[in-house]
Amino acid sequence: MPIQINLDVMLAKRKMKSKELAEIIGITTANLSILKSGKAKAIRFSTLEAICKALDCQPADIIEYRDK
Repeated sequence: MPIQINLDVMLAKRKMKSKELAEIIGITTANLSILKSGKAKAIRFSTLEAICKALDCQPADIIEYRDK
């Protein structure tokens, strides 16, 4: 899939654990794991907004389009 999820990169830059982010944004660690792995079929804008707020980043820092 040409959509790349860079959530691990942002978590590392912010020195934050997945569990901590999940608690801050109010989703389960299992759902966050699905998102991080790129297996999610969709993401709610409210979830994306919460992630960006928690990590102090832009959506483009997390989601990237790569053609091949």
